[in-house]
Amino acid sequence: MNAPVLVDAHHHLWDLARRPQPWLDDPGMAPIRRTFTADDLRGAATRPVAGRRLRATVAVQCVADVDETRDLLALAEREPLIGAVVGWADLTSPAVGDVLDELIAGPGGGRLRSLRHLVQGESDPRWLQRPDVERGLRALERRGLGYDVLVRDHQLDQAVLLAERFPDLPQVLDHAGKPAVARRDLADWERRIRLLAGHPHVVCKVSGLITEADHARWTIADIRPVWDVLLSSFGPDRLMFGSDWPVANLAGGWNRWAATVDELVTGWSETDTTAFLAGTATAFYGLPHADGGSAGPP
Repeated sequence: MNAPVLVDAHHHLWDLARRPQPWLDDPGMAPIRRTFTADDLRGAATRPVAGRRLRATVAVQCVADVDETRDLLALAEREPLIGAVVGWADLTSPAVGDVLDELIAGPGGGRLRSLRHLVQGESDPRWLQRPDVERGLRALERRGLGYDVLVRDHQLDQAVLLAERFPDLPQVLDHAGKPAVARRDLADWERRIRLLAGHPHVVCKVSGLITEADHARWTIADIRPVWDVLLSSFGPDRLMFGSDWPVANLAGGWNRWAATVDELVTGWSETDTTAFLAGTATAFYGLPHADGGSAGPP
């Protein structure tokens, strides 16, 4: 019998000798201002969750640079831990379809499952509704790819509109829409999350929450109100576990987050636990199953 699988649906890797990460220049990022490899992840992710150990991951882009996506895809081709890649391409470019085709045809291109843009850094309150962006999203849709939605809590209305306008584009909300955990200001976030969860083609990553909390003093009590809203809104079969490693190192690291999640899922049924810790991510990202099969495209 195959051992139960734990999938980390959201982590990053970077080699500063090969590609700069300008966002790491912020003073608060000093603890993670170094290269992080897949072997570093293996060494960090040793804590089981519900008896499951890490077996597969989704590597996610960091910078708006298509060459970074090429690097991640080439790495995924030779790195058995990485089952899928969330890349970047310029959605506003008329040539985005050609870029996607080139990525898919290149080394590791079969592991490209989704694209992401750092909408959290865009000042346009309707960036995801721009005609050129929507044209790019149609290019994703035609190629059977999904879209990772990265917005802050005050930008969630864009995600709701995206869900309404693109019912056939698989979408996943990264980091649960970045609720204001540290400020305990969740009312508007909760309202928008419940609206978004009303669209069944949208799923959600339970990731990045500890870095939205007080990095030094957070406890499970800070996370639980967010957890309860996500669980009642999406249900276990539309949520997926993600670490946001190595960014998570700013607030305790992979194992501390895993221990928190392990406590939060205590008492769950095997079906719900499997969905949250592996099934939702496997289906959305077309990851290999434990038996060697594949869930297919997202």
